[in-house]
Amino acid sequence: MKRSGTADLPLHYGHVPLWLSERMAKLGFAIVETIAMEFSTSEVISKLSNPFWFQSFGAVMGMDWHSSGITTSVLGALKKSVNPHSKELGIYICGGKGKNSLLTPQELLYVGEKTGLDGNNLANCSRLTAKVDNTAIQDGFQLYQHNFIVDNKGQWAVIQQGMNPNSQTARRYHWHSPDLKSFINEPHTFIYGENQGTILNLTAQAATKSREGILELSKESPTKIMKEMQYLSMPAHHDVRMEDVNMKRLGAMLWATHENKPEDFEELLLLKGMGPRALQSLALVSEIIYGTPTRFEDPARFSFAHGGKDGHPFPVPVNIYDETIDTLQRAINRAKIGNSDKIDAIHKLSEISRKAEESFTPNTNFDALVQRERDESYKYGGRTIFGDAKPPKAKPSIPKIKPINPNNQLELF
Repeated sequence: MKRSGTADLPLHYGHVPLWLSERMAKLGFAIVETIAMEFSTSEVISKLSNPFWFQSFGAVMGMDWHSSGITTSVLGALKKSVNPHSKELGIYICGGKGKNSLLTPQELLYVGEKTGLDGNNLANCSRLTAKVDNTAIQDGFQLYQHNFIVDNKGQWAVIQQGMNPNSQTARRYHWHSPDLKSFINEPHTFIYGENQGTILNLTAQAATKSREGILELSKESPTKIMKEMQYLSMPAHHDVRMEDVNMKRLGAMLWATHENKPEDFEELLLLKGMGPRALQSLALVSEIIYGTPTRFEDPARFSFAHGGKDGHPFPVPVNIYDETIDTLQRAINRAKIGNSDKIDAIHKLSEISRKAEESFTPNTNFDALVQRERDESYKYGGRTIFGDAKPPKAKPSIPKIKPINPNNQLELF
């Protein structure tokens, strides 16, 4: 059982431009709505509690594939887009960054009033998860973001992030309620990272339950308290490299969406109007929705859907992004009135990619692949935080030469 996990990420500052944040909100909502409709709200909670899935989710939305900014921007976009539809969707996102994190208990009390859930218990769970990761576990990271996501059945996930200014890294903590039996007995699994010393024994807390829980936790062996954790450590380099990606999976997906026309697949006839580049993005979104946990061990692969706002691995193809959102939203709307054909076709898209992997042998042209995406980005409205993508500069031609007289003198032409 995996109750939670952590992710260590390079600490990045900056902002998400409005043109991207608005699209992130729309695509994020469409993906969450599809998962809830196709599976359940519990599946949404489960996926969010998985650090590998969450990082892949952020990458497919056009964020920097490895940075700490994914946490803040993705959860901010989801809260903005999901909460106005919480009643019909059955999912509520509370908390946020900085001062907004302190409002989480109050927001959970409000959720309790709306749903009939025990808001006081949810608020207490929120406080305890923050206490454990921020105080009971002394790993050098100070929490600055706390989000509590709960469905109308009472299942919840917590995603919170801390900063270590000395190492210039951020650490994200994930919690998942269904398998959590105690906050003081193996609440989450082993946390990898630089050893920051022995867990501190705390003796005073404002709340009795928090004090008792943290005191018990501090008596336990770190090995016993935190074993088998899902742990994701992202590299310091900003560019996407071949070693960051499962080339067999990426290559098979590109082959299925580019080298074969949609007409070749009976299952994809409903997506016939989409070009190969749009199918590439939709195939990765499909995997985010339908993929099993083992499919998210290389989050960088999902940046090949919509690039990254900083230009790595390539500028965000805004037109393709909009087509992905529109296609997914239309499929959702059709499914709501009983026509699930387009949703089924989107599901088939990721299945075809997985089947192609069985006999696919990848090559080593990764750099050429990235360069092609960069060169062609302007065709799809490519944008970064630095501006619009431009057509590639023409390579200077090498003058040809020919003889002009019997003495073999040469001239350029």
